[in-house]
Amino acid sequence: MKVILTTTIKNLGKLGDSVSVKPGYARNYLFPNNMALRENKKNTEYYEKIKDEINKNEEKKIKDARDLVQKVKNIKIIFNKEADEKEQLYGSISKKEILDYLLEHNIKIKSDDLLIRNQIKSIGDHKVEISPYDDISVEVSISVNKN
Repeated sequence: MKVILTTTIKNLGKLGDSVSVKPGYARNYLFPNNMALRENKKNTEYYEKIKDEINKNEEKKIKDARDLVQKVKNIKIIFNKEADEKEQLYGSISKKEILDYLLEHNIKIKSDDLLIRNQIKSIGDHKVEISPYDDISVEVSISVNKN
């Protein structure tokens, strides 16, 4: 199914792009969340009318993403966990723990925006990436100390 995106969606396309998606994805996610319009002559004309308003909303999202990145740069993430003599954690640090830590410091990030490349299972410094918007990301250091 061909749709016109009314917002930028990671791994799909930018604002105004005409993309092909599966009908269920469009029907159950994109249309109810006002993220896309079905591609036809009437909707193409409608999109041209509301394009300026949509662009303003996208600019606001970009500004909010940049502000969020600045906030995250200034925060120090530290966890104190139980570990064995080889400095291996009993378990690992999950996405939820990191998101909860940030939420305690008034920084709200979606789970999809947090990328943990290597599982955090040992004492020391680890890197995670936070990407609240396409092409806007920051690498954050997480310190894990022995309890």
